[in-house]
Amino acid sequence: MAKRTLLDRLAVQPAAVHRVRGELGAERAADDYDEELEGVTLDLVLLGMGPDGHVASLYPHAPGLAERERRAIPAEAKLEPLVDRVTMTIPVLEAAPLVLFLVAGAERAEAVRRAFAEPPSEATPASLVRSKSGETVVILDPPAAQELEI
Repeated sequence: MAKRTLLDRLAVQPAAVHRVRGELGAERAADDYDEELEGVTLDLVLLGMGPDGHVASLYPHAPGLAERERRAIPAEAKLEPLVDRVTMTIPVLEAAPLVLFLVAGAERAEAVRRAFAEPPSEATPASLVRSKSGETVVILDPPAAQELEI
């Protein structure tokens, strides 16, 4: 989906795209992706956020939130579609000089408030992802922003 809706439309293609080979199954795909990401720092991390505050496939209170050694791990799906998942870990996400959140919809408003207006918490994984070396940008539509005081 990202290739079709975003990458294929770019006038200048990125120097590298790191695709998760999900067809291998979550365990093997995570091992392969972890290896592929060795020594890689992403220039941009583009994230959405689920209504429960999850980001990537890092769900509230999931064991993967504490992972600091691996770059990619298998993740159990908590929301539809319930398919094998691989996710980058927080250290990989926060190493990017630009972390960009795009969030839309009133069903995410409470999670937006928890993620961007309250202290970080494993209950809201999106609150744990901030660029360590650059900037974190959040773009919200009005319904997603409705619980923020701005």
